[in-house]
Amino acid sequence: MTLFNRAYADGDQLKVGDTLVTLKVHRRARRVSLRLDRARGEIVATAPSARRLHEAAAFAVERAGWIAARIAELPAAPNVAAGMVLQIFGQPVLLASSEGRARWWPAADLSPARISAMGEGEGYARAVVLMVRRHALEVMTARTAVYAERLGAPMPKVAMADAKGRWGSCRPGRAGQPGSVRYSWRLALAPFAVADYVAAHECAHLLELNHGPKFWAHVKALVGDHRPHREWLRAEGPRLHAFGRT
Repeated sequence: MTLFNRAYADGDQLKVGDTLVTLKVHRRARRVSLRLDRARGEIVATAPSARRLHEAAAFAVERAGWIAARIAELPAAPNVAAGMVLQIFGQPVLLASSEGRARWWPAADLSPARISAMGEGEGYARAVVLMVRRHALEVMTARTAVYAERLGAPMPKVAMADAKGRWGSCRPGRAGQPGSVRYSWRLALAPFAVADYVAAHECAHLLELNHGPKFWAHVKALVGDHRPHREWLRAEGPRLHAFGRT
């Protein structure tokens, strides 16, 4: 069985050059196509049905040059090392070396906040990401509490996720159980107002499981005009997703 006559399933991956291409079925598609998912940093080959996924695979191989060019356009993952300064919720955080476990040091006097961790390379980067995630959970939990109270909604459970397709998700409570909200930890790399908008957005879903007029009215009452924040995430999202990418 040749590469393009084999049976593919939705979600299978095919290596084209140095790039993994994800094969997806989209029932509303009229033809096979390729696209760059900038948030996930991956190429997606789409087909109208599972039986035509082999055509999408063949098309991806034919467009190997296009794929390489699109991947080259993605922001490079930064080299996370001591001496680097991150912007965390819009505030500078200095990365430092240490001999002990990773720690977050709050800003003091005229000194910025610091993250100290031991090691170097990928191990150092993982320790820094862990500290950023923990700080993100602390800040986003606090903002969720503020907006849930303003909306008169019970406080949901809050967790951080590594999702690359969305910045947040909400599951309202039911049958006496609290709701839950999950945020991308990379929101910590955005300005505070942008991350704060996402908190307001997800809390509004505690009352409205849609994006109708009532939902947007809640968001506007909480943070005003949401459009600049959405535009910022659309423009800068790929750069945020590059951080911590291996």
